[in-house]
Amino acid sequence: MSTVLLLIGSGLARGAVFALFALALVLIWRATRIANFAQGAMAVASAYLAVLVMQSTGSFALGIVTALVAGAAIGVGVERGLMRFLPGGSQLNAIIVAIGVVMVLTGVLGIVFGADYKPVTVPFSREPLTIGELAIVSPYTLFVFVVVAVVVAAVFLLFTRTPLGLAMRASAFDDEVARLNGVRVARMRTLGWMLSSAVGGLAVLLAVPTELGIGPHSGDVLFVNAFTVAIIGGLDSPVGAVVGGVVVGLLLTAVTTIWGATVGPVAILVLLVVVLLVRPQGLFSLRKARLA
Repeated sequence: MSTVLLLIGSGLARGAVFALFALALVLIWRATRIANFAQGAMAVASAYLAVLVMQSTGSFALGIVTALVAGAAIGVGVERGLMRFLPGGSQLNAIIVAIGVVMVLTGVLGIVFGADYKPVTVPFSREPLTIGELAIVSPYTLFVFVVVAVVVAAVFLLFTRTPLGLAMRASAFDDEVARLNGVRVARMRTLGWMLSSAVGGLAVLLAVPTELGIGPHSGDVLFVNAFTVAIIGGLDSPVGAVVGGVVVGLLLTAVTTIWGATVGPVAILVLLVVVLLVRPQGLFSLRKARLA
């Protein structure tokens, strides 16, 4: 029983990080209707800065703030320096530019910090808490749960309860109509990139202490899994990102425990194919037309 609880806790923790990163992808899609393939590299860049602050100050809280601020700044730079000048009408333009951003950021990070993965320590024990003879989740896992819950709640309230969230969604759905109604579309798109990049940086910062550590490619696998989560849950649905993250995290943990790490990606691929065949717009997408 203790082993089962530990595996469930590990799966939920992994799923929570997937959900947070998938939420970043949902944010950029909701605000701009762009699938940002540079999200992983941008998040790793901000996480590197956060780790530097953590190592120099010894404060994990400052590291989190740095990841958010640096992520937002990188998002502004990419949007205003590159994405704003792309001709509209095709997702391919944004994808090509995003791939270029990945190559540049990954190369720069490798030159500045080296290609090796470096361990990241946090002021939380990763040893599981025990109740009687049962071992359950670790304090760090609980911390990740709390952070993810707070961010998800804030995003949900932003898009459903505030005029700002409504303006961001209107700008993404129909920018001309939004402009006629007084919405500053360019500003809304910039804000969408800021929020998405900030959340992505936070997700990578939470993930690296439990993985190999931080390196130029720390966000690669996380991006692939989170993108799968976003597709499964629905690119327009924050709730879908959370539920999809939990499902994928538990499935990946169960499969890798039983059959080994090499089978995990196959199981995720099978789940993705099944969802695309049954409900291509995602399990929690409100309207199929929103993905057009």
